[in-house]
Amino acid sequence: MTEDADDPKRGERIAKWLARAGVASRRDAEKMIAEGRVKLGGKVVETPATFITPGDHVAVDGKQVAAPERTRLFRYHKPDGLVTTHRDPEGRATVFERLPPGLPRLVSVGRLDLTSEGLLLLTNDGELARKLELPSNGWLRRYRVRVHGRVDEKALAALIRGIVIEGVIYGPIEAGLDARQGTNSWLTVSIKEGKNREVRRVMTHLGLEVTRLIRTAYGPFQLGVLPRGAVEEVNAKVLRDQLGLEAPKRLREIAQSPLLADPPPEGPRRPPRARSASMGSRRPVRGREGHKPRGD
Repeated sequence: MTEDADDPKRGERIAKWLARAGVASRRDAEKMIAEGRVKLGGKVVETPATFITPGDHVAVDGKQVAAPERTRLFRYHKPDGLVTTHRDPEGRATVFERLPPGLPRLVSVGRLDLTSEGLLLLTNDGELARKLELPSNGWLRRYRVRVHGRVDEKALAALIRGIVIEGVIYGPIEAGLDARQGTNSWLTVSIKEGKNREVRRVMTHLGLEVTRLIRTAYGPFQLGVLPRGAVEEVNAKVLRDQLGLEAPKRLREIAQSPLLADPPPEGPRRPPRARSASMGSRRPVRGREGHKPRGD
């Protein structure tokens, strides 16, 4: 049995249990345990190797944690000006503060920067979030990017071979010019790794200033016509049939399909209708309105 495996006779490791309960990713749950923030039966948990069995009482920061429910996945149209975190030390508004009421406790699949917009996947299962974030999935993250500066189309095309910037290796990037108006241009950029601020850093390296960045797809899940600030749950059957523990071949083919041709030159005013896993979802729920926080 591997170190990470559960023991059916002893139960499930507490860090994994907390992740499935939507408290945090397994890594963050382990950090919470190390900080003494997790209790089991009223006693502080000292190791993530602690096992949980049905009926055990777990608390984080003094608050009881409900047992994991069925796995759920949501598409969220993140506005700019929100931080993708549960708590921000600088006091900026967060994604999770602006979600509509009635949702379960959620964690994000990856992140979007403060000033980035578009599709953000949310789930109540930290283990699922961890699986969907893995670069080994080969899932494309697609973006519409507005840049200021002179666009060199040959330099964009060369990104497909990957690039090294300040010692950081970035894998193949698909990038193409959609429209140009003076010194402003719209690009479509598709990446697989999703390293920290990857699109912005690559564009800066090419001498371009990113003035707007909108994620339109994460693997097979697309932003579609989801209104800004709205949340829509992915149909349970789609989630069960298409994801499971491993994405089947047909899902991978959609996730890695070529970029859409001829996008509207004025930018993503009305994104194309969602397809595949974004279809068959519930009616979107709009998020809360509020004042736009300061930027970075």
